Amino acid sequence: MLCQIIPEKCIACGLCQVKAPNIFDYTDDGIVIFKDSDQLEQTIPEKEQEHCLAAYQKCPTRAIILQKK
Repeated sequence: MLCQIIPEKCIACGLCQVKAPNIFDYTDDGIVIFKDSDQLEQTIPEKEQEHCLAAYQKCPTRAIILQKK
């Protein structure tokens, strides 16, 4: 699974980090970033895909995009 984040759409609600804390983190302003990368796109390990999907489903602004490989 490939995950892309769109920081411009993020409203800093915190739901993605609650649902997938091993994947998502925040800037000092509360805007979503990947926990271990400064990229805007990341391949999600299989063991984290369920959590990433939950974060995607809860994101109110669709700042997270998922694609199956």
